[in-house]
Formats: sequence, structure tokens, C-alpha cells
Amino acid sequence: MQLFPCPFCGARDEREFHFMGEAGKTRPDTQQPVSDADWAAYLYDQRNDKGRVREVWMHLPCREVFGMQRDSVTMQVLGTTAFRKAGA
Repeated sequence: MQLFPCPFCGARDEREFHFMGEAGKTRPDTQQPVSDADWAAYLYDQRNDKGRVREVWMHLPCREVFGMQRDSVTMQVLGTTAFRKAGA
């Protein structure tokens, strides 16, 4: 078992978290027509980099979404970033 740090709840069992995707992906502009290929690329293509990566995760019990930086080779968590301020 690995412990992941929720920016709001502290260290918790990894089974309490849901991976939501890599950080920094740009969603297609829905104000213009979007091809099926562009939607498929946005939804399913992953970079799968080795080393330091930035990802979006959700802590299921508190329903908070946050950024996590980790090493994809060693699985070491390098830090987390809240997407909202505590108490907001």
C-alpha cells in the first residue's frame, strides 16, 4: 500500500484516490466543430512519460480534485497542489 497526500485531508491510502488524467492537456475548442479524431486524441492519448510527471487526482472521500507531481518510475510523490483554497 502506498500513501498519497491529499492537500486537504493529509496522507491517505492510495485506494481512496482516483486518477483523472495528465495535467496540462488542452481541451478542444467546443466553439468550433471538433472532429472525432481530435476528441479521441484528447480523451485517450496519454504521453506516458518516464520520470517527473504532473497529474490530476481526486480524493474520493472529500471529493477534492488536486494536482500531484510524482516520479512515474519510482512512484514517489514529489508534491501536491490544491486547485482551490481551503475553506473556499
